[in-house]
Amino acid sequence: MKVVDSIVAQAATLAAVRRDIHAYPELGFEEVRTADLVAQKLTEWGIPVHRGLGTTGVVGIVKGGSSSRAIGLRADMDALPMQEFNTFAHASQHAGKMHACGHDGHVAMLLAAAQYLASNRNFDGTVYLIFQPAEEKGGGAREMMRDGLFEKFPMQAVYGMHNWPGMPAGSFAVSPGPVMASSNEFKITIRGKGGHAALPHNGLDPVPVACQMVQAFQTIISRNMKPIDAGVISVTMIHAGEATNVIPDSCELQGTVRTFTMEVLDLIEQRMKGVAEHTCAAFGVECEFEFVRKYPPTINAAPEAAFARQVMAGIVGQDNVLVQEPTMGAEDFAFMLQAKPGAYCFIGNGEGSHREIGHGGGPCMLHNPSYDFNDALIPLGASYWVRLAEAWLAPDVLT
Repeated sequence: MKVVDSIVAQAATLAAVRRDIHAYPELGFEEVRTADLVAQKLTEWGIPVHRGLGTTGVVGIVKGGSSSRAIGLRADMDALPMQEFNTFAHASQHAGKMHACGHDGHVAMLLAAAQYLASNRNFDGTVYLIFQPAEEKGGGAREMMRDGLFEKFPMQAVYGMHNWPGMPAGSFAVSPGPVMASSNEFKITIRGKGGHAALPHNGLDPVPVACQMVQAFQTIISRNMKPIDAGVISVTMIHAGEATNVIPDSCELQGTVRTFTMEVLDLIEQRMKGVAEHTCAAFGVECEFEFVRKYPPTINAAPEAAFARQVMAGIVGQDNVLVQEPTMGAEDFAFMLQAKPGAYCFIGNGEGSHREIGHGGGPCMLHNPSYDFNDALIPLGASYWVRLAEAWLAPDVLT
């Protein structure tokens, strides 16, 4: 493994920064303390800082040579609204908030790379260090773009990285094409006519209508989509009724839809709307259908993914650069990849043996209250960022 020696020498310092961020988690668009810390560190290292994109976003600017070429490296900063089960020293000090997805580690890896890049500048062009808010739910990537991210900081490509529990530490994964799904939410309200449960003929019961609808939605996956396409419809909430002897006036269904392509998403939304409205019509009840598209699919550009794989292989060896198995989880880095070529990769976080005494009883999986980022990844992830930027901004490389 060929990690950068000077980054390894600073590993303990950056791990302390990571643990400080972990102890004081902040939710999307509230990352004031985290943004202050990032800006302070960048300024200490002589890196110009721009603040305020997407409310709390931070962009550091590292220039080397005279080329106008530029690359963007992105880390997300926000935590999740959940209670941490860990009790070790750096566990969350904010009740109901937790860095359960490793964004604290993502910040630390990019900070470590920033320190090295600012000290060495072995490249010809500009590296934009993008510290993004609100990945988990608020679409912070989209908001930074709306505030002029790519206009203020023009770049030819943008790259992102996420730790991946269960994948061996010391490994990476990257592949071309869709690697994470779109995220979309629906809400369907079925309005019937309430009445006494012993006299159902006097009312219009919305509950059996909802049951029919939930079952019918699954035929969209099995009978309307091509078998080689991927999609998930999950009805995750059903709300109806207040008493056992009362037929409710209405029933509400909510859930999510995940796809890897916009074409499949268009099909599912169209068919869900048709199924919902016609099922309600068949039973003589009213239907209100809402469908909200949250995050698009995360789609890696083939040349940029291949470039990333080459850089990774130079650090950990070809055998430790894995095929990136697509996941139905969503990621708002997708917005950046819609606007710029780039690639989103995984870095192995291990199985959880790195966790200290005092971790919770659950597995070290993303969005689990017993999760903790593996600090051993900081030098490796930072080395990837450094070598990627240096290779991209070397003479006669991708333009």
